[in-house]
Amino acid sequence: MKLEKIKYSELNSRQKEIFNFQKVAGLLADYGFNCIKLTDDWQGADFLAYHTNGSDTLKVQLKSRLSIAQKYIGKSLFMAFPINGAWHLIEHDELVAILEKHTAWLKSDSWRKCGAYSSNKPNKKLITVLQDSKL
Repeated sequence: MKLEKIKYSELNSRQKEIFNFQKVAGLLADYGFNCIKLTDDWQGADFLAYHTNGSDTLKVQLKSRLSIAQKYIGKSLFMAFPINGAWHLIEHDELVAILEKHTAWLKSDSWRKCGAYSSNKPNKKLITVLQDSKL
């Protein structure tokens, strides 16, 4: 059998989520994490990442773009999302604090009325600020 790469754009939303989980799980393996996909969001998490040290576990919400939501505040939840093809991982509340300092997202109608904000093309300054969260 000859292996052929798939086209991400041709996947349905469920297939894209599984594809993205596999990509992030592979990257987290390099940092000593074993990832377990959850069948439903548990405390906001799409998957759990257990560290080989036996004591660190991350609850991770997987997104296809940089996203924040008021429903995730205070849940010790990590956000995993791509920017320009590179995956990032950052604690949600830390991300909100960064966005409050470097963007006007928290003043938007989307955040204030709908409780969420996302972007698939953050500006260059924000990309630079988020450099430390790159996997």
